[in-house]
Amino acid sequence: MIKNGSVVTGKVTSIQNYGVFVKVDNYVGLIHISELSDRFVRNVRDYLTIGDIIDLKVLDIDQEQRKLKLSYKAIKERRINRRYKIGFTTIEKKMSSWIESKLKEMKKNE
Repeated sequence: MIKNGSVVTGKVTSIQNYGVFVKVDNYVGLIHISELSDRFVRNVRDYLTIGDIIDLKVLDIDQEQRKLKLSYKAIKERRINRRYKIGFTTIEKKMSSWIESKLKEMKKNE
């Protein structure tokens, strides 16, 4: 049974300027343009194409009309954060070594 907050798999069936329609089991879901990415979305078609099979987070359910409000960015961002968190160093920590390296390179080229 589909619940708010659960992760579901769906198939993209239609793309509009305002979002993407997805079929999930016996439900029709909408990924609003604001739920595709945390970044500015100029064109919805840059993110998904008809026929894509994707994982989504359920934001809301209308059981009576069999409609879902879905988020693509909630799943995508979670995977990106998990993937790139290992070995990440902030600019603040790396800046001094970058400057030192560049200074050495400049002295070497004099």
